[in-house]
Amino acid sequence: KDYRVYSILGDGELEEGQVWEAAMAGAHYKLDNLTAFIDYNGLQIDGNITDVMNPEPIADKFAAFGWNVICIDGHDLEQIKDAIEQAKTVKGKPTAVVCRTVKGKGVSFMENQYGWHGTAPNQEQRDQAIAELDAYLAGLEA
Repeated sequence: KDYRVYSILGDGELEEGQVWEAAMAGAHYKLDNLTAFIDYNGLQIDGNITDVMNPEPIADKFAAFGWNVICIDGHDLEQIKDAIEQAKTVKGKPTAVVCRTVKGKGVSFMENQYGWHGTAPNQEQRDQAIAELDAYLAGLEA
């Protein structure tokens, strides 16, 4: 069929067995219309992924399962667009796009802080976060 399927996985989520069962099935059935984006920031709700249940080396594991693997900066929109286009050209295997990211990027007190996973900011923190992100966006538009 002429459609594409996209999934988003967290690096902590890769510690779950059903992810690897799906990865095996995707490669076995040559699902070349499937692209999985992996948010690889190194943190999960309980801390650093390598301390909780180390899923590394992520790119090598997907390659070993028979996937086409593309590694990118997950904050770079051009790299994301290019990865999507590259994945469309691959035949006979699914594609994993391993996106190196920073958890909480752009908010000074949230960056690389796993404690913000599932935690809501208070009003003051919210206002600060919005101000920092607005300043960042303004810099992009300049």
